[in-house]
Amino acid sequence: ELQVVTILLVLLICGVGIAGNVMVVLVVLRTKHMVTPTNCYLVSLAVADLIVLLAAGLPNISEVVASWVYGYAGCLCITYLQYLGINISAWSITAFTVERYIAICHAIKAQLLCTVSRAKRIISSLWLFTSLYCLMWFFLVDTTQVTFSDGAQVSCGYRVSRSLYMPIYFLDFAVFYVIPLGLSTVLYGLIARILFMSPLPATPQHSCLGSTHQGGSLKLSCRGNKGALGSRKQVTKMLAVVVVLFALLWMPYRTLVVVNSFMDPPYLNIWFLLFCRMCIYLNSAINPIIYNLMSQKFRAAFRKLCKCKEKSAENPLPYAAPVYYTVTKDYSHDSSD
Repeated sequence: ELQVVTILLVLLICGVGIAGNVMVVLVVLRTKHMVTPTNCYLVSLAVADLIVLLAAGLPNISEVVASWVYGYAGCLCITYLQYLGINISAWSITAFTVERYIAICHAIKAQLLCTVSRAKRIISSLWLFTSLYCLMWFFLVDTTQVTFSDGAQVSCGYRVSRSLYMPIYFLDFAVFYVIPLGLSTVLYGLIARILFMSPLPATPQHSCLGSTHQGGSLKLSCRGNKGALGSRKQVTKMLAVVVVLFALLWMPYRTLVVVNSFMDPPYLNIWFLLFCRMCIYLNSAINPIIYNLMSQKFRAAFRKLCKCKEKSAENPLPYAAPVYYTVTKDYSHDSSD
């Protein structure tokens, strides 16, 4: 039963996740107006999720059916890639949260700080740091072989005693789970205070008084302000959902690691372990679905990529024309959706 359930769930979740994350990368790289600072971080997150699905999800099928079939080199490389993808995804989420905070709460500074080139430099730095940090796993895992009367079973696991890994696991727990979530919670609280509790004036006519011969332009300008606010709310809600799902879906595994650090023998119920693994794979697979459900631009880009764009999408929207904002226009704010 465990083998059948594992194979079906892994194939379903990893298949959907791999296809979705590849589409995220393609639509951002191939669509000029989609190349924004926030979307650069989403591409980094998509690549990290692809690594998790390919290095953790798919090898789990062969591991549950038989023994470890990838050899010593495979044990080292796959373990390294698993932790690389997991850790990069956590800090990619933190990075786009900080970018959203600056873009919304410090609009003037955002014109200098929230740029595509700066986002690419930050992403490169995150990948470099995490790649070096995860190198320690090349020295911490090894393959072991247990011989039975009817054959031998090979597994990929710890090189030394389990108790020696406690500092590493707690460091990972703090740096790649607690700190990112704590920082994201604080920043989204500040964003919500600015965006939802003290929005732009609710009555556009108050900010449109003072001119009679340009009434039409001013009215369009106010509509632009309301559209910009709505766009920021939409993308902020979408990214907040990504953070919440990251917190919830990683909680079972992170909690299990902390609890097992103090238990001897550790709690290793096979069905609960399967549940923890499926939550991790689901976290890496669900983000493209969230983008499709909550972002009109991602949804349109996905349709265009799949050659399923509806004819109605070709008709211009009533307010798709350029508008003149009454506040400083920051391209990094409103195009991230």
